[in-house]
Amino acid sequence: MRKLHHFGIPVTNPVDGETHNDELHLFCTDVAASPNKIEFLRFEKGCPFPELVQTMPHIAYEVESMDEELKDAKLIYGPFIPVPGMTVAFIEEEGIPVKLDYFS
Repeated sequence: MRKLHHFGIPVTNPVDGETHNDELHLFCTDVAASPNKIEFLRFEKGCPFPELVQTMPHIAYEVESMDEELKDAKLIYGPFIPVPGMTVAFIEEEGIPVKLDYFS
C-alpha cells in the first residue's frame, strides 16, 4: 500500500535550507521542513538520476514493500540507499517519475 510522502520539484537556483549530497551530486531540501511536503532538488553535472527525474516533478510514496512495488513496474533508477534505514527507487507511471520510499 502506498502513502503519500512528498512532492519533488526540480529547480535550477539555490533554495534556502538545501543540503548537498556528494554521492548523488545534488542539493535537496528537507521534506519535514515543508508544510506542503515539498522537496526541492537541484542537480549537478554527474548526477546519476535519469533526465526524467531531473526535469520533471515527482510524487513520492512511502511503501510497505519495495519488492512488491517494483513487480511489473517500469524501473528508471535504483533501488539505492541514500541514508541508513531508507531504500529508494524511481519508477515511471503516467509519463512522470514516481519515487518509492521504503523505511526499514
